[in-house]
Amino acid sequence: MTHPALLNIQRRTQAQIAQRILQDIPDGAHVNLGIGQPMSLSNYLPKDREILLHSENGLLGMGPLAVGDEIDPEIVNAGKQAVTMMPGAALFHHADSFAMIRGGHIDCCVLGAFQVSLKGDLANWRTSDPKAIPAVGGAMDLALGVKKLFVMMEHLTKSGQSKIVERCTYPLTALEAVDCIYTDLATIEVTPDGLVAVDWVEGLSFEQLKALSGVPMKTKDMK
Repeated sequence: MTHPALLNIQRRTQAQIAQRILQDIPDGAHVNLGIGQPMSLSNYLPKDREILLHSENGLLGMGPLAVGDEIDPEIVNAGKQAVTMMPGAALFHHADSFAMIRGGHIDCCVLGAFQVSLKGDLANWRTSDPKAIPAVGGAMDLALGVKKLFVMMEHLTKSGQSKIVERCTYPLTALEAVDCIYTDLATIEVTPDGLVAVDWVEGLSFEQLKALSGVPMKTKDMK
């Protein structure tokens, strides 16, 4: 269901959200991609920059998703999608991969989410749907072990409710872990002083964004 306020708004596509996230990742960064939407980032790596993608199943230097003759069933990402390897890529044991995560050696992680709170609490492994299969995966380790945690998600649920909430109602993955939220409507930083909207889609006013989000929010030029 499309929210009435968004009927004439061109929302960001998954590709556009991925490209926006990549703008905020510095050269030379080691970046883990969570299962789902975040995995699409591997297809949009800028050719003039060095960003090393890490997969928790034991790969550093992951490239775009594999197609055709590139597909090797033994070279996959954490979501079991066939991927390519960039020149100089390394393969290693699953335990070593998590030692990198838990040891604080991953600069950034991009995860999906069901909810993110005002304080940056993350809920991304289970909803209240009793039929849904819980899927913690490595999210708890990543949320606590990486230096920066970015969330990539749709701004609203299918029923039109904001996924950015005052307090998470779903089981938590980590407390106060999220640094920045990237959605189809906006880029929003989580700061000690609250949520700060960095940019939002054309045709949508800040007041509309704030109303759709349903939580306190300001822009960088607000004190």
